Amino acid sequence: MTWTSDASAISAAFLASLVEAVEALTIVLAVATVRSWRPAGLGALAGLALLALIVLVLGPLIGRAPLQALQLVIGILLLLFGMRWLRKAILRAAGLIPLHDETTTFAAETSELREQARRNEAKLDWLAGLASFKAVVLEGLEVVFIVIAVGSGRELLLPASAGALAACGLIAIAGLVLRRPLARVPENTLKFAVGVMLSAFGVFWTGEGLGVAWPGADLAIIGFAALFLLVAALAAVAVRRPLEVAP
Repeated sequence: MTWTSDASAISAAFLASLVEAVEALTIVLAVATVRSWRPAGLGALAGLALLALIVLVLGPLIGRAPLQALQLVIGILLLLFGMRWLRKAILRAAGLIPLHDETTTFAAETSELREQARRNEAKLDWLAGLASFKAVVLEGLEVVFIVIAVGSGRELLLPASAGALAACGLIAIAGLVLRRPLARVPENTLKFAVGVMLSAFGVFWTGEGLGVAWPGADLAIIGFAALFLLVAALAAVAVRRPLEVAP
């Protein structure tokens, strides 16, 4: 375990958590706007408690698995997971799919909750809390996977968890202070970076699980990240180019 793996694990967990926390915050703010902060906060806290329980249960269980087999399985999963993020980021950068807009998401979620309020006022607190709970759990499950994946292979669960908690705390404080969606956060750029980092981790740990001795040991992660970044940037340009020259 070196400073490279420490920094990579913390950075991957922090950036991924930052993205998911912004998306979850948008829905929690919509709930608080339509109803109040009480059901929004209770639902969010319940979701966080469930996620913490999942980490506490799965972390030790995964740690008991043989290291080489664990690295191979997690490496493949991280590579698939990272490539999914990276594919969407490339398509957004190329303009083939729309950029994620937190302001639009906030408006849509607020409208849906108000429609539910008109249909059944008596159950609105419960529905509002459930919407907040679902947002935190669904967005947080990706964070939990990333924290466990990047942290368990090299006993980096605590650094990865610290990175995730720092990101969630930062977004929570910003949401409480601003009381509006964080539309200016460069979310799509962050998703691009997270896709690159997870893919790099995936290749590195898949190789280690297969017994490959990477040149430079953990420094190979930086090399893989640079390679993925270069290929992804070129892919975005290549995909965009036909649109620019079309009549």
